[in-house]
This record gives sequence, C-alpha cells and structure tokens, in this order.
Amino acid sequence: MNKETLTRMQQMKLYGMHLAFKTVVEQNGAPGLTPDQLVGHLVDAEYDDRYNRKTARLLRNARLRYKAVIEEIHFDPHRKLDREQVIRLAEGLYLEKAENILITGSTGAGKSYLACALGHQACSAQHRVMYFSTSRLFSQLKLAKADGSYVKVMGQLQRQQILILDDFGLQPLDGPNSHILLEIVEDRYNIGSLIITSQVPVDQWYDLIPETTVADAVMDRIVHKAHRIELKGESMRKKKAKEEPISYQNQPLHWS
Repeated sequence: MNKETLTRMQQMKLYGMHLAFKTVVEQNGAPGLTPDQLVGHLVDAEYDDRYNRKTARLLRNARLRYKAVIEEIHFDPHRKLDREQVIRLAEGLYLEKAENILITGSTGAGKSYLACALGHQACSAQHRVMYFSTSRLFSQLKLAKADGSYVKVMGQLQRQQILILDDFGLQPLDGPNSHILLEIVEDRYNIGSLIITSQVPVDQWYDLIPETTVADAVMDRIVHKAHRIELKGESMRKKKAKEEPISYQNQPLHWS
C-alpha cells in the first residue's frame, strides 16, 4: 500500500511529499503525530520543495554576476550606505509600485554586488529577475534585430519583474542604442522595475543620450519613480585585497 502511494506521488511530481512520506515509512510511522498533523507535515514538505526548486530556477534564469545576499553587505560608515534603506528595499515594496533603483559610485564601490543582492532577494521572494551588462545587452539586441528575433527577446525582457542593467554609461550611447533603451524603459514603465548601476552620477545621465527628445523621455521614466543609492568610500576590491595578504607558500620564485 505504501509502495503504491509513493509511486503515485512520484507520478504526480509530488517530490517533496514523496521524500517526506518515504522517510516516515522507513521510520515505521510518525509516532506522536495525529493524522491531521501528518497531512500537514507532508503538505509543508511539498510546499518547501516547490519553493526551493522554483527559487533555484529563478536564480539560474537571472544569471546574476555575483552570488550576493543582503546579509553579507558591509554597512561601513564610510560607504554612506543606509542600512534601513537597503532593508526596506529588500522587503520588495518597490516591486509592487514598479519603482526603480539607481545605484551610483566609483569603480569597486560595490554597486554590482548590491544590485545582485537585491536581485537574489527578489528571486527568493519568487520574482522573475534578469541581469545584464548594459553594453552586452545592447549588443545582443542589435544582433536580435539583424536575425529577426528582436520582438521575441524584447518580450522576454518585458516579462521580467526586475531588469538589472549593470555598468550603465561606461560610454555615451549611439542613436540605435538610445532608442533601444527608450523601448526597454517604456515597456517597463508602471509594470516592472529597473535596477541600474553606474559610475556616472544620475544628474549626468542626460548627457549620455545624444537625442534630446529621447533623453527627456528616458530620464523622465527612469528617475521619476526611483530610489537612489550613492556609494562612497574606498574600492571594496582594494580593501578586501588589503585585508587578505597574499600567501607565497608553495609558489614558484621568479627572478628578475
């Protein structure tokens, strides 16, 4: 009887429930559990299994640059990073309002890590996220226009609840990229959120877009409903390198 039940659980893809019930059977029952408690235990196991598998799938699809989590963010005073602001953002209310997050700061300040940590938190809350280097995204979309897959790719981007654009503004945009950016921003306005990181201060983004009308439209949609985080201080990569001295043990010597 139990073997048949386990088989049917597998056939119905109730993998969490299958594992929990198999454990109960192998332990010759669940002493101390009433029938309703046993059912609750099995349902909880199935819920947790589905939640974990979906979270893992969302994280794979997000392709985040860093395996970053909110709990490992450094809130050193010199960084000017507001702990309360980050915690509020991690709660995800900005997603419900389709608001954006703009993270600026010098190279190595931790912009990408913070963006990925927020993306990871959103995946854990079962939201769809995709991460892109901004320049690579524009290159991919140009290729998509050439091979006829542009509409399909843009539709995929539009379905994401968060789109992370990393390293925006490393170089000024040309005309085609400006229009691609405008289309991305328009598709997401009041529907999904953008998390944008940049070394360029937000008040200089306007100058990165060559056409005035396009710049007006993009900036209005990006900045109007946005939370801003401006990171300060020493490069986190340099700081970490200082804190972790290089070990020369078992390394070959190079004579000059």
